[in-house]
Amino acid sequence: MHRTPLWLLYLNVLVIATCGLIYELLAGTLASYVLGDSVTQFSLVIGVYLFALGAGAWLSRFVTTALGRTFIEVEYGVALLGGFSAPLLFLSFAYLDAFRPFLFTMVFLIGTLVGLELPLLMRILKEHLEFEELVSRVLTFDYIGALVASVMFPMLLVPRLGLVRTSLAFGLLNALVGLWGTHLLRPILSSRGLASLRFRGVVVVIVLVIGLIKADRLTTIAEEGVFEHPIVYAHTSPFQRLVLTQSPNGFQLWLNGHLQFNSIDEYRYHEALVHPAFAARPGSKRILILGGGDGLALREVLRYPTVESVTLVDLDPAMTSLHEHFPPLKTLAADCYADPRVRVINDDAYLWAGRQSPRDQPFDLVLIDFPDPNSFSVGKLYTSRFYNLLRRCVSDDAIVSIQCTSPLIAPQSYWCILKTMESAGFHVAPFQATVPSFGVWGFALASPSPVNRPARLAPAIVGQIRFLNDESLASLFELPADLQPRDVEINRLDSQALVRYYESEWRQWN
Repeated sequence: MHRTPLWLLYLNVLVIATCGLIYELLAGTLASYVLGDSVTQFSLVIGVYLFALGAGAWLSRFVTTALGRTFIEVEYGVALLGGFSAPLLFLSFAYLDAFRPFLFTMVFLIGTLVGLELPLLMRILKEHLEFEELVSRVLTFDYIGALVASVMFPMLLVPRLGLVRTSLAFGLLNALVGLWGTHLLRPILSSRGLASLRFRGVVVVIVLVIGLIKADRLTTIAEEGVFEHPIVYAHTSPFQRLVLTQSPNGFQLWLNGHLQFNSIDEYRYHEALVHPAFAARPGSKRILILGGGDGLALREVLRYPTVESVTLVDLDPAMTSLHEHFPPLKTLAADCYADPRVRVINDDAYLWAGRQSPRDQPFDLVLIDFPDPNSFSVGKLYTSRFYNLLRRCVSDDAIVSIQCTSPLIAPQSYWCILKTMESAGFHVAPFQATVPSFGVWGFALASPSPVNRPARLAPAIVGQIRFLNDESLASLFELPADLQPRDVEINRLDSQALVRYYESEWRQWN
């Protein structure tokens, strides 16, 4: 091999390093989407993957002949396993009970094959470079590839291609490296069987190209096994997977596989979240909504003529623009985003709250409609630190209404949220409502000042709403014996006890 092929081999190092890390990120992200608790999933995936890299490097010592051919065969194997890893993992989650064993088996097999690649390449190159130069060059390109993958994955690949297309595209890249290797490594390849080796490479490339063409269908097949009703809209944003399904009587929104609302009974949830707060703080003018990008809580807020401005902070632009892509949601939300009183901010609520100054005009009423704390990234929005930041955004007599998961299924989680708010200086009044799609669901009113249980709804909305009246409003705050307080830890940013409670309690129920 002359100088140019050597540099092409370094380019191969860059490509295979990028592909290898992409497969690892895909497995961790997908596991976080479907299982929650991103810290645990990424920690386990990274640990198994790194162990597998070591296993692959150790196995490379047993390859003593036909180094070039073995390297190419390994590339084909990585291309197929890594390329189809995301669709296979989605399908296994939908149709297999043993998802976790399948996940880690896939991660181990891909990691083992990736672990074989660099040792084989280094042995191919060792006849042409001094050891010190060989190691420094190969590792340099390997680490550059890792940087390229880590930057591209969240900023370009997931939002533009989605998980399934990303895995298939990088599998195709691996296959092309292997196929190109039949030409680049021709001086060290035996002529015998070379045509067959190239033919297999072409077959792998064709299979992956077909997979790319059918990527949407593969995703739909997988998700159809998860969701009870047909999918009518799906989108992968940089932050989450959004899916809308259609039942005979309505539609449902799912985020990362978790139900967010059912159009049949969502009014019960959103009326319970919004109207007790307005009953406790009549005449509220400046409203803050954290989360709630579907616009359904906003719809309820805009029923009040006293409201002068609403600031809605939701992380995901795909969520706050969803009504433009799915007209039934726009209708259900009464086209609330068209109201001139509404200001939408797409930002992390934690970071946004940290940037607010105590000198800013405080909010009268806050509605917190975050997803349940099934991961540490969401759990930070339920910490004492976040509630301390929120305290700076509200007036001394402001009311905060927050959804707090189910006090029946997850009582420790429910009371952890309330005790954490109390630790940040809020007075808290717990209440609950029954939402058929979710069962008994927990809420709380909180304020820097003592909270009086609201007794009457505002006259302006009587007759406009379907669930609440004065009698049912009072009954929300009567907690039965099995929903009484529990002895729990405070949810702090460095430990996030809430996420542990939540995962443990909901796993037992499921």
